Amino acid sequence: MSEPSFTLVQLRYFEAAARHLSMTAASKELMVSQSAVSTAIAQLEKEMGVQFLLRHHARGLSLTTAGEEFYKRVLDFLAHGAELVETARQSGTDLVGTLTVGCFTTLAPFRLPSLLAEFETRHPRVHVSLREGEHKALKGALRAGETELAMLYGYDLDDDIDREVVGTAAPYALVSEDHRLARRKSRKVSLHELAEEPMVLLDLPHSREYLQSILSDAGVAPRVRHRTSGYETVRALVASGHGFALLNQRPPDDTTYAGARVVPLTLTDEVPSLEIVLATMRGVRLTRRAQEFRELCRAQYSS
Repeated sequence: MSEPSFTLVQLRYFEAAARHLSMTAASKELMVSQSAVSTAIAQLEKEMGVQFLLRHHARGLSLTTAGEEFYKRVLDFLAHGAELVETARQSGTDLVGTLTVGCFTTLAPFRLPSLLAEFETRHPRVHVSLREGEHKALKGALRAGETELAMLYGYDLDDDIDREVVGTAAPYALVSEDHRLARRKSRKVSLHELAEEPMVLLDLPHSREYLQSILSDAGVAPRVRHRTSGYETVRALVASGHGFALLNQRPPDDTTYAGARVVPLTLTDEVPSLEIVLATMRGVRLTRRAQEFRELCRAQYSS
């Protein structure tokens, strides 16, 4: 029995159609006719003896179980096919190309600037493209092959995603400068001392559940006064006396955008820190660019 024969063009057309779940959208992206995309995929399926895509009249495409698995493998194949070309071109010279890195929205301003500065110093010919977003969106980007790595908090990661701890973030309380607790020399507080205070909640998926669980685990029922998805908005509301907040990331300056100041307080309760992880798709071999970025994250965490 002869080995299946396929072309790189067929794989590229299949990848675009599977990503968009639309022949029309794929043809527009690839700047070829829709019939060319359809024919290439049909030939690929015939050669492999497997149906990868289900065609639904007026409702686009869906992946079969075999198609979902094949799509993951194709992403890996195409990524490393491009790297093979780069390796041949480089002939031992510096890394070149594009690396797409995802990062959770509240982690990005604290973790990425120094990482990117060091990475670009080491690999000036690599262009790093950033994708900032929330947990669910970044997991989707990993699965779709739109990012090779993503820096996230270490919760709600499914079995198809590998993770490596590259940092931790301890929770702390935040109050306004004229708050009664801000006058403490120790700058420490227990969660029970906040029980009667209104709360300003960072209202992001998973973040809000985690922050509220810190209080509920201590037997405190938070009285949420304001909710906002903006990290700096939380700090500004706290600075203006609207309530306390719990956060994990701490800027070096306690002045908010509005010019008022906040006071961070260390929690005396035994509250576990959140793990910061570098997430990648399980079974997908990283490009050399991504491997170098991962090594840098490891080095910064261990230093």
